[in-house]
This record gives sequence, C-alpha cells and structure tokens, in this order.
Amino acid sequence: MGGSGSTRRVTFEADENENITVVKGVRLSDSVIDRMKEPSSPGRQHRGSGVVNDEELKKRIAEELALERARRDSEAQKRRLFGKLLERERISSNEHLTRAILRERAATEEERQKAQRF
Repeated sequence: MGGSGSTRRVTFEADENENITVVKGVRLSDSVIDRMKEPSSPGRQHRGSGVVNDEELKKRIAEELALERARRDSEAQKRRLFGKLLERERISSNEHLTRAILRERAATEEERQKAQRF
C-alpha cells in the first residue's frame, strides 16, 4: 500500500532484558495496541504469558501499519471524491444563478421597452 509518500524510518530494537521489542518511529492508536495484545489465533499465544516472538510482533505491526495506511488512503479518497462532488455542485449552482440573472435582465429590458412605447 502506498500513496502516502512517507519516508519515515522505523526501527525495531530489543529492550535491555531482551524480552520485549521496542519500535521507534511509529505512532499507534490505542485500538491498534489493544488488537496487538490479543492472540492472533487460539493456540499460538496465551493471554498474559508475556512471551512474544519478535518475528510475530514485527509481522503484526506491519499488518497493523498496512491496515492503518489503507484506512487513511480510503479516507483521503473519500475526501477527494466529496471535494469533486462539491465542486460540481458549485458549478451547477453558478450556472443556475447565471441563467436566473439573464432571465431577470431580459424581463427588465422587456418591461423598460414596453414603458417607452406607452
């Protein structure tokens, strides 16, 4: 997934006790962190065991980052489409307004000519 153009550097390091992985350069929401704490399938990891495979953690972080990026890309696409819709609506409104002004001017001119005849 791309499109964001981000060149942010992400690093993975083990802490001083080598029992957790420290991820630097990534901002995660609380919901993402909560989902990462849950076991991915029933027999692979037990809740509260505290043992997390580094590769599994990296994989889960990459998956969560891909999901977040896809969500942001989807939201950006919706904003662009909404912006296009608003622009078309503005153009249409301007056309209707211009037509109404022209009709009003024509009616005014017709009334002025009638007044001159009498």
